[in-house]
Amino acid sequence: MSDNKQPQFSKLRAALWPIEGWEAKKFIPMALMMALILFNYSVLRGTKDALIITAGGSGVEVISFLKLYVVLPMAVLMMLVYAKLSNMLGRQALFYATITPFLVFFAVFALYLYPNREALHPTAELIAQLKVDYPNFKWLFPIYGYWTYSLFYVLSEMWGSVVLSLLFWQFANQTTRVREAKRFYALFGFIGNLFVYFAGLTLEYFSAMREHIPAGVDPWGVSLNYLCGAVVLCGLMIIGLYAWINSIILTDERYYDATEVKEKKKKVKVSLMEGFKHIFSSKYLGFIALLVICYGVTINLIEVTWKDQLKQLNPDPNAFAGAMGSVLKWIGLVTMVFMLLGANILRAFSWRTAALITPLMFALTGGVFFIFIMFKDVVEPWLIGFGFASLAGGLAWLGMIQNVMSKSSKYSLFDPTKEMAYIPLDEDLKVKGKAAVDVVGGRLGKSGGALIQSTLLILVAGGQGDIVPFLGVMVLVMLGLWFASVFGLANQFDKKVAEQEKETESHKKAA
Repeated sequence: MSDNKQPQFSKLRAALWPIEGWEAKKFIPMALMMALILFNYSVLRGTKDALIITAGGSGVEVISFLKLYVVLPMAVLMMLVYAKLSNMLGRQALFYATITPFLVFFAVFALYLYPNREALHPTAELIAQLKVDYPNFKWLFPIYGYWTYSLFYVLSEMWGSVVLSLLFWQFANQTTRVREAKRFYALFGFIGNLFVYFAGLTLEYFSAMREHIPAGVDPWGVSLNYLCGAVVLCGLMIIGLYAWINSIILTDERYYDATEVKEKKKKVKVSLMEGFKHIFSSKYLGFIALLVICYGVTINLIEVTWKDQLKQLNPDPNAFAGAMGSVLKWIGLVTMVFMLLGANILRAFSWRTAALITPLMFALTGGVFFIFIMFKDVVEPWLIGFGFASLAGGLAWLGMIQNVMSKSSKYSLFDPTKEMAYIPLDEDLKVKGKAAVDVVGGRLGKSGGALIQSTLLILVAGGQGDIVPFLGVMVLVMLGLWFASVFGLANQFDKKVAEQEKETESHKKAA
């Protein structure tokens, strides 16, 4: 198990399938597990947005309040519960105890909560009156008014962070050799994005069923049944694969040796305050944290504004979910292409060049998108002249391109360059620094955009369209910080790599 020697493959096979024949028995079920988790994450992503954004009296504005005031506290609570359970349960029992509530909820939502929504939700008149009485806080009330939808949104958001980031990667890191991980993990991502494409197809197919639903039957309710059914079925398959891997694969010493797990260092846990201390004491870590924060805030500001245009074009939940399915299809396909290109870019160019591509992609696509929204009266005739039926159609299309290109460059270049930045650090700073950036950068990145938008919406007592000029300015600020942090980190990265190479050369001469 401790042998880290890499198997030898031809160049073509090393690029396409660097898996030995006997390893396929372990690799395939692990890859399928991740792919099914990503499939569910993608289906839930489109479904949750369609539910909450297209609900009567709701809108994209609600997302910022949901993320900040509901998702964030619930995520913290979930982590506390998970930490408590991890001290009480074994590895397998913890996996089942964590994933099962998600599947139970999605089944109950489709079969009971959504069909009985009118009895369970407050009256529309009450929510409308509250919005009139408290206009500055009007986007908080749909969260309460559609509390079952809000709960669906929260659980869907946490599927990615809990089931993918926590359960799957913890399991993979515990049971995968270093020499396997170097070959397995990149392919996990590639196959996973293929299933993102399949998730987009699924959303499109079940959303289009509205055309065949008889009069008097809620088409969105029928689509929800199928979509939630697909999520639950895939969830059961994930549990089955996990059980099979544990009972068949991990009992074979060729694939797993429990003694090696005991030798592995426990993951360093860093509190929020400790994270701030680490980052403020190291300029290098501060630059990495800025990268993460700038990405999180920028994508949130642009994405919510785009979804506002998408809703104007697709006010019906089935149509909105179908449009999200189309976007997911393209994200899956383009990301796979970008992953192949990204590997070559990282080999052929400097770290700085590779790291600059993602913010450049945001600046180009996001800049055009915001300019077109802010000057829509000027560009409307131009867009219609290009064949778009309406201004909203043209803006939604531009936003879709922005979302696909930015997400694809993030997965293929931003993430790898960010992880590469830790390599020249000493072992202690590498471990503690990464934990600090994950805590501080992750939380501020995810909640920063929501904080900005929710605060602006409270101040102007309006809708998403009213705060677009302010968001455009904030995007420019975040992009400026992002570019500055890339250049700052690149200089430090090059110095540390040079020092490391010089030190290695000195050791060789001394030997």
